Amino acid sequence: MFEKFSLHKGKTESPHHVTKSGRVPEHVAIIMDGNGRWAKKRGLPRIAGHREAMKTIKRITKEADRLGVKVLTLFAFSTENWKRPKAEVEFLMKLPQQFLTTYLTELVEQNVQVQAMGDLSRLPAYTLQAVKSAIERTENNTGLILNFALNYGSHAEIVHAVQNIIQEVSDHHLSLEDVTEQKIAEHMMSPALPDPDLLIRTGGEIRLSNFMLWQLAYTELYFSEEFWPDFNERSLQEAVHVFSARQRRFGGLAEGSEDS
Repeated sequence: MFEKFSLHKGKTESPHHVTKSGRVPEHVAIIMDGNGRWAKKRGLPRIAGHREAMKTIKRITKEADRLGVKVLTLFAFSTENWKRPKAEVEFLMKLPQQFLTTYLTELVEQNVQVQAMGDLSRLPAYTLQAVKSAIERTENNTGLILNFALNYGSHAEIVHAVQNIIQEVSDHHLSLEDVTEQKIAEHMMSPALPDPDLLIRTGGEIRLSNFMLWQLAYTELYFSEEFWPDFNERSLQEAVHVFSARQRRFGGLAEGSEDS
């Protein structure tokens, strides 16, 4: 059973402790949920929540970098999001352009490297151009990797990987014996990145929503009741603090333990 965490339940030590503990996740992935509900709660149109979400991305990127996170992957638009009303989809497609146009200079100054994964071919030209420009302008940066999952779905990613492997076997570039777990991982959309250590989902829902299913096999899961626009630096500190207190066994036993 998934454990559900809320910032309003059972706090222990100050989350600022994580900055001294050395137990900071290398790769944090976030499902940014609750933008529409945040807006509805305030009597605003859904797009107002998405607009506010951009400000949260900026704050969380900066705080993740300060904490020592090396990779931050944000689920920005899923393959299923195309089912939403046309006006909302069109607005969502403009957000990457607006965010990168507004904050790219700051990202460059912060030594952040922008990356993206997903089927980018379906993105509008203006969105794709903004993403490509950000990737090119930050490709030599050596700090935090800010990885946007755009038009991304894990089932599609896995199908695409399997198709490519089958083609390579058919072309005699691979043998069946070469198709290992590592070989499959190399055909995922993020082969150069470590698998996420911590997944955060905001908005109170407890599901993975077709996000990085292969990569999340041993990821620690953290669910917050807060809507994404309300998720702030303190919220991220709390999530990392909870992560730092967990024992990661990867199928084995904790050191000195005989428990299963």
